[in-house]
Amino acid sequence: MAQAVEEWYKQMPIITRSYLTAAIITNIGCSLEIISPYNLYLNPRLVVRQYEFWRLITNFLYFRKMVHMKDACSYPQKAFLLRVVFFSRVAFFGASQWNGFLIRKFFINLDFLFHMFFLARYCKLLEENSFRGRTADFFYMLLFGATVLTGIVLVGGIIPYVSESFAKIFFLSNSLTFMMVYVWSKQNPFIHMSFLGLFTFTAAYLPWVLLGFSVLVGTSAWVDLLGMIAGHAYYFLEDVYPRMTGRHPLRTPTFIKSLFADETVVVAQPANVRFAPPPDQEEHQD
Repeated sequence: MAQAVEEWYKQMPIITRSYLTAAIITNIGCSLEIISPYNLYLNPRLVVRQYEFWRLITNFLYFRKMVHMKDACSYPQKAFLLRVVFFSRVAFFGASQWNGFLIRKFFINLDFLFHMFFLARYCKLLEENSFRGRTADFFYMLLFGATVLTGIVLVGGIIPYVSESFAKIFFLSNSLTFMMVYVWSKQNPFIHMSFLGLFTFTAAYLPWVLLGFSVLVGTSAWVDLLGMIAGHAYYFLEDVYPRMTGRHPLRTPTFIKSLFADETVVVAQPANVRFAPPPDQEEHQD
């Protein structure tokens, strides 16, 4: 079992392996209270005024919800207070509240596991298939998506009617993962899929099925919608707009290509296969 996991991990392409490793380390560190999510979440004020630029990156590595308590408390104190509040509610309200909490906890963890699975699966599928031999282009796609998502949250935070909803978005990791799912579904629209064995559909509807699942388990639909917006922006600028105008606005910059070695894509020729000569050669032989 351990060898199979090791082989699976080693066979991952470089970007997928690096992103998945950073995400797992970050989430384990937060679970063990080695790292505080309060040092990772996206906070424009801290980024601009206190130069905490790492938040622009770390908010894409944490895949859980952040605990809401007063900022004066340290993170271990918040975790302790939450446990006290939880067990106090169980003792006061009885088993029904206990069961309700367990159900909500189960769905939250299930949503977390789903997004980690999507990260490992669709990031790998994109890098190995659509971006095979184009590691720099794949990295640029992730960079473009992260930039779009961050910009949407920052701009949305100053719009009166939606600012409250955007103010509740602290981490964009799930949105970036959903963007990859959306791009993959657009590039592979006719693949037949099954959701938990309940019903089948084509890959073109995968983002909408997952959006409905997120609403079903009680998570914010904004997170998935942001991923769909960023994914559609990339799909339009990379695939649709060039076919319409012949222009490619998302060409990968040279300095990003210089960071990755060129990969040679080898296509194996089947043995004992004979190809017919072109028509002009056939006529010349006659």
